[in-house]
Order: sequence, then C-alpha cells, then structure tokens
Amino acid sequence: MNTFVAALPIFLLIWMMVKRSPVPSYVALPVSALAGVLLQLFYFQADPRLLLANSFMGMLSVLTPISIIAGAILLNRMLAVSGGETTIKHWLESISGNHVAQLMIIGWAFAFMLEGASGFGTPAAIAAPILVGLGFSPFKVIVFTLILNSIPVSFGAVGTPTWFGFSALSLNEQQVLAISQWTALCHVVAALVIPMIALCLVLPFHTVRKNSVFVYLSVLSCVLPYWLFAQWNYEFPSLIGGAVGLLVTIFLAKKGIGLVKSQQPSVSNKPIDGKALFLAFFPLVLLILVLVLTRIHQLGIKALLNDETVWLSIHLGFAQFELSKALIISLHELFGTAVSWSYKTLFVPALIPFVLVVLVSVPLLKMNKKQVSHMVHDTLSRIALPCVALIGALVMVNVLMQGGHNAPIFYIAKTFAHLTGEHWVLFASYLGALGTFFSGSATVSNLTFGGIQYGIAQQVGLSETLVLALQSTGAAMGNMICISNIIAVASIVGVNNQEGPVLKKTFFPMLIYGALVGCFSYLFYR
Repeated sequence: MNTFVAALPIFLLIWMMVKRSPVPSYVALPVSALAGVLLQLFYFQADPRLLLANSFMGMLSVLTPISIIAGAILLNRMLAVSGGETTIKHWLESISGNHVAQLMIIGWAFAFMLEGASGFGTPAAIAAPILVGLGFSPFKVIVFTLILNSIPVSFGAVGTPTWFGFSALSLNEQQVLAISQWTALCHVVAALVIPMIALCLVLPFHTVRKNSVFVYLSVLSCVLPYWLFAQWNYEFPSLIGGAVGLLVTIFLAKKGIGLVKSQQPSVSNKPIDGKALFLAFFPLVLLILVLVLTRIHQLGIKALLNDETVWLSIHLGFAQFELSKALIISLHELFGTAVSWSYKTLFVPALIPFVLVVLVSVPLLKMNKKQVSHMVHDTLSRIALPCVALIGALVMVNVLMQGGHNAPIFYIAKTFAHLTGEHWVLFASYLGALGTFFSGSATVSNLTFGGIQYGIAQQVGLSETLVLALQSTGAAMGNMICISNIIAVASIVGVNNQEGPVLKKTFFPMLIYGALVGCFSYLFYR
C-alpha cells in the first residue's frame, strides 16, 4: 500500500502530461508537487518544518537549471541574430547535404564531446538549435538529441556522475574503475541499437538503412575510444571519444564513406568565407575550451571556482547565509533543519562559460545595441514558463525523497528489489533512470540510489560492482525521460507545451536501452 501511495504523484504527473489533451508542464508539475506535499504531510506523517525546508530548497534549486538554460538560449540567440548560425548551417551543408550525416555530426559526435566536457544538459542545448537551423523539425530534434544524450552521460562533465556520484559509498580506486569499465561496455552495447532508433524517429527508415554503414562507422568512432579509455580512466572517456569521433565523422561525411548521394542539394553552392566561418565557430570553440579548462581538476581552476572558504556570513532568521571566496551562495539550516542549499555562481555552466563567451563574442561579431537587446529580450521571454515548471519538478523531487529509508521514493525502490530478487540485474538500470527522471541529474541519481543499489546487491547476493555499473548506466539513459531536460531543450528551440508527447517518444527507447544492458549483463557478467 505504501508503494502505491508513494507512486501516486508520479502517476498523476504522467497521466496529466500524456493524456489526449495534455496539461502544460508549468501546470502539471506544480500540481504533482502539491500532491506529493499533501501525501507526505497526511499519509507519511512527515515533519511539517522539514517539509517546508525541502520545498523551499526545491524552489531555490531551480536557479541552477534555469541559469544554464538561460545561458544556452543567450548563446543560441547571439548566433542566430548575428548570422553565425546561418554560416554554420551552410558549412555543414558543404560537408554533406545528407541528412543522416548532418544529424550524426552535430547530434551524435559533437554532442558526445560536449557531454564529456560539461554535462548539465549543455550538449542538447547547443546541438538542438543548430539542427533546427538546418531545417529539421524542432519536435523531432528534441527527441533525437535527448535520446542520444545518454551514452556519454556516465562520464560527462569529466566523469562527475561516476567519481562523485558514488563518493558516499567510500569505494576504493579499483572498485570505481571496475564500475567504469562495465558501465562503458554496457553503453557500447546500447550504442549498437539506440542511435539507429533515434535516427528513425527523425528520418524515414529506408533513408537510415541506406546510410547505415556511415552510421555505424560514426558510432564506433566515438564508443571504441570511449570504451578503451574507460579501461584505465573514469574522467575523460566521453571527452576523448567525442573528440576522436567528431573528427572521424566529419572525415567520413566529407568523403561520402558509407553514405548514399544526398537527394537534397545544398542551399548554396557559393564558397564559404573563411573569416565568417571562423567568427561563427569562435563562440562554440571558446565555449568548449572554457569548459575543459574549468573542469579538469589538475589545472587548478576547478578548485578556485569551488573554493568554499567563507567570505561573508549573515544570519537571516530562517537560515544562515554564507558567501564564499568563489561566490558560492549558501543557505544553511533552513527553518531550523539540517536542510541546506547552495549555488556555485562561477562553476555552474551559466555565467562561465555561456555569459562569458557571449560577452567576449558580441564585439567580435560586431553586433549593435538593437541586436543585443533583441537577444536578451528573447532569452528572458523563453525562460519564464520553464522556470515555473522546473520549480514544480524540483519541489516534487525533494519532497518525495524526504524521509530517509521511509521516503516515498525508497518504498518504490524496495518493492522493485523484493519482486525481482536475484534477477535484479535485469531491472537495476531502471531504478537509475527513475532517479534521473526525478532529479534531472545522473550524478544526483547515483548519489541517491547508489546506496540502495549497493544494499540490494548484498541482500540478493549479486556483485556490487555489477549493480552499481547498471545504476550508472540507468542514470545516464534516464536523461531521455528527464522532465527538466525535456523542458530545457524544448525552451531553447522554442517549442511549448510538448513535454508529454516528447516523453511518449523517448520512453520506449529508454525501455529498450534498459533491456539491452540488463540482458547483456545478466548473460555475460562474470
């Protein structure tokens, strides 16, 4: 009974968003959050003060995703208004007029590399508007980029979901590396199927089939270096795999290897001006460079941006406010509880790199005041409703996770384990996906459910390494169905109130992904 009641807000949310006349996410998510609050208060007898603190923390937490979304939109609007997006579009068409090639270069290899450098939804945020600019349907682009932004995620943001996601379990270096190795192999197995499914949701099947040699060469050019690197390192597999894959994919497309002749001619046969191309790509190149420099901890910049040394501390009555030397804003002991919130102003990929790149690029692109004003106004108008939706999502997440081992979300997890027993390997990845669906982060999913997965493995006699690898894989594939990711990408490409239909399209690829890695692990893990 507890499990059924715990799942009611989820059922309500899914019903509202996928029914024939779907409820907009900015209504459905706050309503579901309210349902979660009421259930916690009256059924699970939650501490009202703790419930208030978690709800308030959820509202504050929206600052992280909404600032990233705003930064990505700002960069996209700058490229669009300045004409850089059109130049990039023409350059891509000059490489190949083949739609499969264009999708694989931008939506697969380029996004793969961006995920390795940054994560936080940055890949889809940058790749999606470029693909829309090439003439692809915005709705289909959202689905495509969400599905493909799964395979590199376990090693995204320089491996954060892996090395930080399981940090609470006190694993040794060999255990973390073993988890990484099996996680990478699971993703490689899924990569043999998932990109083809994603392409078939954008283009006709016969078009994808005729270009399948190119598709698999592009896929393997990313995932083979990715898997090889994961054998001895868990920070750079996605970054290295994406960089190698991008170069190889562009080369293959340029030479037409594995591609049928495009039926769509280029928009323009005129040669592309080298200076214009450099200026168009400069913001994206600078973006990647800044991301890499600020994410590799050996360089020291990452530590500076995360310096928690307190610079200012003030008691506000309801919480202790702190500001660190790295401008990290924190509120501790919210409403007298142990709940706290923080925002890493310089490390969250918003001010750095997005706003920084825009500020540097605007004068180089010779944008006038009218263009800059239009760019800013368009950005602000696009984030209003997503902000409301994300507040609902994050409040619901925090509320349903309240209660430790008696939290609603843990009842769902324990029920899964009880029903499956030693066959848990077949289903473990779906718990990871559920965590990402709730939290919007593979890292948070691993932090939240890593302990449960570890405990389940011990209870039913499974390898802890295997189960944690499936948790990591599942957390990555959960990016497809994560409501906050769907809202973010939809906002950036200007699609409104389509979260439910998008979820319908991405749900079944996610199920297939989980079935592939579950069956593979069940049959071949030793």
